[in-house]
Amino acid sequence: MESSHIRNFSIIAHIDHGKTTLTDRLLRATNTVSARDLEVRMMDSNPIEKERGITIKLAPVRMPYTLDGQSYELNLIDTPGHVDFGYEVSRSLAACEGALLVVDATQGIQAQTLSNYDKAKAQGLKIIPVINKIDLPAADPDRVALDLMESFHIKEDEIVRVSAKTGGGVDELLKRIVRDIPAPTGHPEKPLRVLVFASLYSVHKGVVAYVRVVDGVLKKEQVKFFATGAHITPIEIGMFHPTMMPVTELRAGEVGYIATGLKDVLLVRVGDTITTAVSHGAMTPLPGYKEPQPMVYMDFYPVDGDDYVLLVDAMGKLALHDAAIQYQATHSKALGNGLRAGFLGILHADIARERLEREFDLELIATSPSVPYEITLVNGEKVMTHNASELPDPAEIRTYGEPMTLTEVFTPKEYLGAVMVLCEGHRATLQKLEDIGTRVKVTYELPLAELIIKFHDELKSVSSGFASLEYEVVGFKPVDAVKLDVLVHHDVIEALSQIVVRDRAEAIGRTLVKKLKDVIPRHQFEVAIQAAIGGKIVARETIPSFRKDVIAKLYGGDQTRKDKLLKKQKKGKKRMKEFGSVSLPQEAFLAVLER
Repeated sequence: MESSHIRNFSIIAHIDHGKTTLTDRLLRATNTVSARDLEVRMMDSNPIEKERGITIKLAPVRMPYTLDGQSYELNLIDTPGHVDFGYEVSRSLAACEGALLVVDATQGIQAQTLSNYDKAKAQGLKIIPVINKIDLPAADPDRVALDLMESFHIKEDEIVRVSAKTGGGVDELLKRIVRDIPAPTGHPEKPLRVLVFASLYSVHKGVVAYVRVVDGVLKKEQVKFFATGAHITPIEIGMFHPTMMPVTELRAGEVGYIATGLKDVLLVRVGDTITTAVSHGAMTPLPGYKEPQPMVYMDFYPVDGDDYVLLVDAMGKLALHDAAIQYQATHSKALGNGLRAGFLGILHADIARERLEREFDLELIATSPSVPYEITLVNGEKVMTHNASELPDPAEIRTYGEPMTLTEVFTPKEYLGAVMVLCEGHRATLQKLEDIGTRVKVTYELPLAELIIKFHDELKSVSSGFASLEYEVVGFKPVDAVKLDVLVHHDVIEALSQIVVRDRAEAIGRTLVKKLKDVIPRHQFEVAIQAAIGGKIVARETIPSFRKDVIAKLYGGDQTRKDKLLKKQKKGKKRMKEFGSVSLPQEAFLAVLER
């Protein structure tokens, strides 16, 4: 199809504002999917997405549409809404010329609404504001429209009001997409340049790259990847309808996929440029994406040490599908060989762990999440550490630097006091406070270490679910921190060690050993659980041993026989205490997460 009749756009919004429901409605309105085949959350192919009711991966689809007798090709990319998956949004926007900014008519502007608007503006996209859920009794579209006009300086006639559930206003939205979003500027006669904006691994097709053809025509001819230098002849080229459908070629402006047949997942990188195998002069690669910076780290160890190779293979395939995951090999004396993986947030890490266990049938032990620290040594050198076990000798450390975030919290005015108390209890420093309609935007400088542990749940609790947040890591700030070690039966368990603020070290240690006492099973000998800072024990709990009643079989009142058996038992307990080992269940590591 001619590029002038192609429209590429994304749907962006805060979580639960109706992006996926609107996508389903557009699929039905354009007859891309028949009423018989249409499913709820059609674009969410992952079972975890359907179960949790959230989108975790961008999903493209091509929709045919006819307006005034002219046929158009609408390429839509559905995006996630949670803050942890903001990288998915930036990748989808790079493949589009326009974006639908969806806002819930009952909730109004939220944290992700502003964040996604800024991302789309930075890409120079045409933004169409959409007020969704206008059919709900609690909806107030006039108030939301006023907030949009004040916050984004848009005109009232630019706003489209729809109900994705009933279909009201969807026809008008489709017309606006065709009329307002510009057509792609690429030309099929120019040398081939194709942008890779996502990828996945298929057992039969190898690495499958999601692509947007910027210039030229992509056919089943030999091409190469600009960054890795890999040469391939595609085994299949296709588009999303919404399932994969093979086509003979993809022309400039179109979105589709290319099945490379490659089994090495490292040869395809998200953000890379595909060009012709024989270059005609100097080829300029397309501008890639800003590399994601992982800010939450977790270690994964297979329960069965023989599964380590399977874990490495599974993580490689998962990282191909999710370019924000970074990982490297690690080793623990207690848990053996494993992988240390970096994620964008705690939900991102939790989803990755669940996918590894369910999609690749792995049984894993996941350690507590941690953030990177910038360590300044006595000699002035700066090193980054992602885990307490990597810390240098305490005598060599001059200062710790912890990652700080600029966190924006949106809350109704009646919950402002409770939200501020919560933030200040997590070592936050107030930066700015401003009114946005009936809501307040409070900006705090907040340590990332405080943000990743239960902060989001506590925020929802104190605000009755109405508050939302958006954060951005802004750098490192000196902090008085120490390494808190956990000793189980006098052995340091490195996987449970963590870096904590000195003022809170003792309280965290006491809470931690109490939780571990509840989850570590009793043994035939007494087990001591201790929290220590250096050589100083700051908290201790003791798990009592099982005790067999060895004198139950005796009768009569001969005390010497009883004493003999009890002494023999005591001797055996002492030997077991010296040479016995303690097995730690997965719950012991989760206890650190729930501190």
